[in-house]
Amino acid sequence: MNSLGIVMLVHTALDRAEQVARHWTAAGCPVVIHVDRKVGEPEYSDFVAACADDPLILFSDRHVCEWGGWGIVAASQSAATLMLDRFPNVRHVFLSSGACLPLRPVEELIAYLADRPRVDFIESATTADVTWTVGGLDLERFTLRFPFSWRKQRRLFDLHVRLQRRLGIRREIPDGLVPHMGSQWWCLTRQTLSAILQDPRRAVYDSYFRHVWIPDESYFQTLTRLYSTHIESRSLTLSKFDYQGRPHVFYDDHLQLLRRSDCFVARKIWPHADRLYQTFLTGQGCALTPAEPNPGKIDRVFAKAVERRLRGRDGLYMQGRFPSHDDENRLTAYPYSVFQGFAEVFEDFETWLTNATDTRVHGHLFHPEGAQFADGEALTNGALSDCAALRDYNPTSFLTNLIWNTRGERQCFQFGPGDNQKINPVLARDKNAQISIITGAWAVPLFRSNLNFADIRAEAARLQQIETKQLRTLETAGIKAKVRVWSMADFVEAPMEPLQTVIDEIGAEQPNHLTEAPTMVDLTGFGKFLQNLKNQGMHPYLMGDFPADDVFGTQAKTFRKPYLVQ
Repeated sequence: MNSLGIVMLVHTALDRAEQVARHWTAAGCPVVIHVDRKVGEPEYSDFVAACADDPLILFSDRHVCEWGGWGIVAASQSAATLMLDRFPNVRHVFLSSGACLPLRPVEELIAYLADRPRVDFIESATTADVTWTVGGLDLERFTLRFPFSWRKQRRLFDLHVRLQRRLGIRREIPDGLVPHMGSQWWCLTRQTLSAILQDPRRAVYDSYFRHVWIPDESYFQTLTRLYSTHIESRSLTLSKFDYQGRPHVFYDDHLQLLRRSDCFVARKIWPHADRLYQTFLTGQGCALTPAEPNPGKIDRVFAKAVERRLRGRDGLYMQGRFPSHDDENRLTAYPYSVFQGFAEVFEDFETWLTNATDTRVHGHLFHPEGAQFADGEALTNGALSDCAALRDYNPTSFLTNLIWNTRGERQCFQFGPGDNQKINPVLARDKNAQISIITGAWAVPLFRSNLNFADIRAEAARLQQIETKQLRTLETAGIKAKVRVWSMADFVEAPMEPLQTVIDEIGAEQPNHLTEAPTMVDLTGFGKFLQNLKNQGMHPYLMGDFPADDVFGTQAKTFRKPYLVQ
């Protein structure tokens, strides 16, 4: 008689459970099956009759098994007790489910356990050391009572927890117990398992754990610590969980992934994964060389899957996944640059920037009259239209689509307080955004316009208010964009250094030092213009300290052809 016994907890896909059970018994391993009492009597009877010809398959007393309830522990106790009573040669008992599938020959598992006759394999860690409880309770699961189902009676569950907290109700943990938690799938020695099941204080322990939340993850994990002489705190069953704490389901296309894990058993297998069952239950899944189970080999794949599920691909939105606010990796797919005030301070700035950086430089993409694409295009990559109404229906999608459709080519565009400001929060939160701002530069077009001064003053006040609000948005905590801000006075006084900084950050393929700035607009009289605004009651503070004697109009010309110091 073999030294390994299998306990199976089954509630669905009974045909697959029979197939796996016969695979175990073919290697000489006795199997005790517990079938959830919620399974109908006709279906249960047919299942028992189908297995009746195999003397190594037995059925234990049935219990109702609810998620997070005591029934799963009671089912494990009943089946394990029957296993120890009927098969005295069994030295290790392996707990599995009907959705578990052996990945390696049973003989390899038997030999592995025979080399470790007194080792208990059970994940068992204190609440302080557990980091994988998702949306649940840690120590409180052992000190509060949980008479209501978390899944079926969620409101009552939450209300009862809050009531116990408010009243300060706490349960006493039985003397000598230190609560531990871990995966419910274990492999215990006869000595340890029998000590748990035959303990004189078992009634006390059972009464206590009956009202612990999710006791199947703590009952054996805690009591094993009282009796085991050698615990390896790990499960021999490969089970992976998503970010919500739900088990990953393995399908046919996970075949190579499961082989790579070198684990003995895996769950949760989709019952219709015919290729997996055929491969691993016919000996074709044999490991080439005996290896230590190492689920860490595939952890990177699951970590990547969790990241992809939560955050998706940078800048790619789809019907099935929109990332939570502030939980995005990058809102867009590729770095891009936003220039505010540069096109107002320099003549033909867009052409100069195109030649200096070899990027695609657009005008004001969020201009009220429509998107100003590079080269005057009405449509750009991805059939994006310059229509203002279409763009403003969803400005975020307009930007993310533009960057996604042109990924690999850096996009640059102009922006200002006269544009659609709804995009500002998105720009501020995007790690890919490089934002360069010359504050107050919006006054230059007003200065050069032929409007009545009363209209200029009103428009200047409006634009300054908008830009001030924008700057506050960019100064708040949690901003992910790379933002550089210069007042217009500081920029005009020495434009080369900020221009060089911006060009370097764009990361041209062949970076070089600028020897000539773009042609600056004629600012003669700009200082007096600002003073006139002040005299009329409008205070233009965003431009910086511009003297009223028109000094910048003279100095600006000296920076058109700067000299280099060798």
